[in-house]
Amino acid sequence: MPSEVIDYSVLSPVGSLDILSINEINQLSGLNKGKLYEMFRRCSLAVMNSGIDNDDIEQLENQYLDFEISIVPQARGACIAVQNAPARAFVDGKMIQGVKENLFSVLRDIIHLSSQLDLDLLHEEGNGPLITEAVFHTLRQANALQARVDPNIIVCWGGHSISEHEYDYTKEVGYQLGLRGFDICTGCGPGAMKGPMKGANVAHVKQRIRNPRYIGLTEPGIIAAESPNPIVNELIILPDIEKRLEAFVRLGHGIVVFPGGAGTAEEILYLLGVLMGNKHGAEIPVYFTAPKESEAYFRQIDEFIGDTLGPEAQKLYEIIIDDPEKVAVELKARMTEVKEHRKARKDAYYFNWMLDIAAVFQEPFIPTHASMSELNLNTGQEPHMLASQLRRAMSGIVAGNVKEQGIAEIHKHGPFKLHGETNLMKKLDTLLTSFVQQKRMKLPGSKYVPCYQVVTD
Repeated sequence: MPSEVIDYSVLSPVGSLDILSINEINQLSGLNKGKLYEMFRRCSLAVMNSGIDNDDIEQLENQYLDFEISIVPQARGACIAVQNAPARAFVDGKMIQGVKENLFSVLRDIIHLSSQLDLDLLHEEGNGPLITEAVFHTLRQANALQARVDPNIIVCWGGHSISEHEYDYTKEVGYQLGLRGFDICTGCGPGAMKGPMKGANVAHVKQRIRNPRYIGLTEPGIIAAESPNPIVNELIILPDIEKRLEAFVRLGHGIVVFPGGAGTAEEILYLLGVLMGNKHGAEIPVYFTAPKESEAYFRQIDEFIGDTLGPEAQKLYEIIIDDPEKVAVELKARMTEVKEHRKARKDAYYFNWMLDIAAVFQEPFIPTHASMSELNLNTGQEPHMLASQLRRAMSGIVAGNVKEQGIAEIHKHGPFKLHGETNLMKKLDTLLTSFVQQKRMKLPGSKYVPCYQVVTD
């Protein structure tokens, strides 16, 4: 069913794109209606639907089939023209300022950066340093890297589909973090990505903190399913999930994990794999936390990690149940250690250059039926390598759930099939089944049909 739209509007540039050379403006305005344009259009549509509870890409597209977006070159910068745009993005005919800023972030990261980064080169094996440079360049272009500022960015991970008491808990943790002057970085969507920002926002107002930061890191494949929540004031779109995850661990100074589904499990496995494979040690405080009602969630996650990756992986995080203040107090205390660690290694506070990230965590994984079935899901390998394979399995499930390319694969060929060591497959199946039963795979109101099969024979 068509939704209410605004016929036509031209938006003047904001952010880092308000001062461009004539050549840069001409490059932007020369965008053809190809693959890059479609990505730009899809991400822009998601931004203009900020705050809606809908993770169905096809449904969103069908509501705005006539939506068009173009770049209008002017000597004072590149303007954006939108036609048949979602009316919810406007007030009295004028686009909401936060939506407008995020729209130009899309232009910056999808179009402007594509002319500066060779994304095909970044897909080649052995280009780890170039990938890290690309992550750094993307963050710097977005003005996300702030020199001469002590460590104070807390990354908050968790699901987009969580219960009300879990959401309230994320707000309280965010509030306690905000009272202590922390800035918040999340995946920018709803649920556990919105709650910490909302709580911190109240605390920042109470503390009269000027220019608080609510950083949202996303990627083209996920932004339509997890459109930016209204509190995000620094939206950054990384090229793919691997670079998004790398941005989290290099930009942040501490990590809090709330309950979630396959996406949260992917983030946990990535983080533990990176930390276990780190040659020189890393000072990244990690806390898993949930309200009392959800304690079983992290007990199950902890058990799965112990059974698959071993006790060394379990030493890399602390579980805190039903105590938001303790989470914030401990993180505040750990920031001194983070600062001293960076100073000792002559590393920057604003970007963790010295963190070793193995190639298997940097190289883009494209979920297909072939690549998913070929994953090495067996315990006879180094724990950090098993973590990388389990991370890819979770990434494929996320793609099959909410990403356009993954959904198309499932429609065409049926569910992804995961093969591996029988005992490991049973543990994985138990974990994934619990996510389904707890309705963590999709937003409430939509029936979830699994996009995967765990083969245990």
